[in-house]
Amino acid sequence: MHPPRELAPTPPESAVKSTFRTGLKNLAFIVAGILSAGMGLKGFLLSSHFIDGGATGISMLLSDVLGLPLSWGLLLINLPFLALGYRQMGVQFALKSAAAIAGLAACLVLVPYPDVTPDLLITAVFGGVFIGAGIGLAMRGGAVLDGTEILALLINRNTALLKVSDIILIVNIFIFGVAAFVLGVTEALYSILTYVAASKTLDFILTGIEQYTGVTIISDHSEAVREAITTKLGRGVTVYKGESGFGKRGEQREERKIIFTVVTRLELPSLREEIKRLDPNAFIVQHSVDDAVGGMLKRRPLH
Repeated sequence: MHPPRELAPTPPESAVKSTFRTGLKNLAFIVAGILSAGMGLKGFLLSSHFIDGGATGISMLLSDVLGLPLSWGLLLINLPFLALGYRQMGVQFALKSAAAIAGLAACLVLVPYPDVTPDLLITAVFGGVFIGAGIGLAMRGGAVLDGTEILALLINRNTALLKVSDIILIVNIFIFGVAAFVLGVTEALYSILTYVAASKTLDFILTGIEQYTGVTIISDHSEAVREAITTKLGRGVTVYKGESGFGKRGEQREERKIIFTVVTRLELPSLREEIKRLDPNAFIVQHSVDDAVGGMLKRRPLH
């Protein structure tokens, strides 16, 4: 007789609820992103013949030149990028992104957005703001509304010469160059302004005002610095054991405690001031952190 097969363990109810809440939150982000991007396109840019960068910009150019409905252009232009996304990032990402792009196309057809203003400068800036916010919200939900980022990631993996941002910039230079011939120089310049506004808004949505900074501190008064960070600033720290003395004075091999902490850029001046007060000769290294989860990222209340 064969031993009975073990059944796969049933996930706890709390894990199922957490997964459901996460899925619901991601769906809310994607829907909000679709509505925001639709407002930027239909409420601002289309009536003034301005375009955005990336696949959306190509779709808008084709709409102006060939008379192709923008909703169909978005679906057709993003289709090869979605195929790349499926190969590189999996079926779940590809399906969510396909649904988001299809939702944006349907939104442009079905939602009666008002034509907000004829002012060209306001149109360029706020059209970009709404589009950037829409792309950022969709990315927070785990999807994309513009497939150019997928292509940039794929090229970046196969060459070390270009960063993702460089690739996107090159693509958009080509798009806006074509726009200058097709739409006119004035429209192309306003479209560049739209792209800049969208990029800045996208960065803000993804990183927020609480963009994190990692700080490494090497000090002869490491214990006092650690205590000041945890008690006065309410931040968590990690203490590494290291050795100093590897420099022009030779190898002295002195043991040191190396302190690492993560703070927001608003808290950074207070941190540096506190460190310098305790040890003016402290060695401080800081770098931007794209994202961070877990740990003591939220400031602990001080009593």
